[in-house]
Amino acid sequence: MNEQQAIRSLKCGDISGLEVLIARYQVKAIRAAFLVVHDEALAEDIVQEAFIRFFQRARYFDDTRPFEPYFMRGVVNAALNAIEKENKTVPIGADDDITTIETLLGHVALVETQVEQSQLKHQIMGCLSALPPRQRAVIVQRYYLEMSEKEMAAAMDTAPGTIKWLLHTARTRLKSLLGSAE
Repeated sequence: MNEQQAIRSLKCGDISGLEVLIARYQVKAIRAAFLVVHDEALAEDIVQEAFIRFFQRARYFDDTRPFEPYFMRGVVNAALNAIEKENKTVPIGADDDITTIETLLGHVALVETQVEQSQLKHQIMGCLSALPPRQRAVIVQRYYLEMSEKEMAAAMDTAPGTIKWLLHTARTRLKSLLGSAE
């Protein structure tokens, strides 16, 4: 069953279509949520709820639109809402966080490269966690989900100029933080 068939079956109330979408998008969605909230369990909960919410509202989905950008925007927005709800900033740096990041981002072929990438990921995630949630979200949307500024503005219900400003501010802050980390 392909993605369109899965969505059509969901629109008819057949939950088997959800299995196809979960198999295809669950890992990427959890990674995106994790990059925003920095909590693996919370990221998994956010994605699970996003799939349930889509199942409940599938009949309203416009199947002429691609599913992935629609779903990923919902995941990132839900992650932002979760942060605002819990009103917390989670510091990155504990050994279990590094292990989680390594697991999520995959393994590298060469041991030397793996060590170098681990150190770099640690630095980047540490610097990313220092950003405010909205700036983290635009970095994730732009560079991980590869959303355009127009898509980001629509997803965050924000003016395109604000998105440009958030991206510029986030990139400038990351450069500054990464420069001081070295």
